[in-house]
Amino acid sequence: MKRLLLPAPLLFLLGNAPPSVEGLWRTDDGKGLVRIGACGGDVCGWIAQVLDRTPGVPTTDIKNPDAKLRQRPILGLPTLTGFTRNGAIWSGGRAYDPKSGNSYRATLELNPDGSLKVTGCVLFICQSKRWTRAG
Repeated sequence: MKRLLLPAPLLFLLGNAPPSVEGLWRTDDGKGLVRIGACGGDVCGWIAQVLDRTPGVPTTDIKNPDAKLRQRPILGLPTLTGFTRNGAIWSGGRAYDPKSGNSYRATLELNPDGSLKVTGCVLFICQSKRWTRAG
């Protein structure tokens, strides 16, 4: 059996890769999964799965303020757009809430427990939600 031996400096680099927000996340209310990944030079997120099985849950973006976009399917809908990494925080992005049709200035930050802090702001009023890794 052959073993792959890596030089110690390379092992150090692999073991200390900075944590990433990329992956599959369960929203704070447990009603959906959002896949976060690269989109161009930025980081974005899309609805990967709707977990809410309540009767009447919309399958399209019916609350969108732009009437032309209200027929977009919820599945695959971009909800996080335009984030760039700035140290331990991903900033400069927007978060879209399809339940309300509102869009917010937002930041993403990994918590020490591995969960994701998603903060949305309107003017100087901000609110944070805690998402957990789903896969």
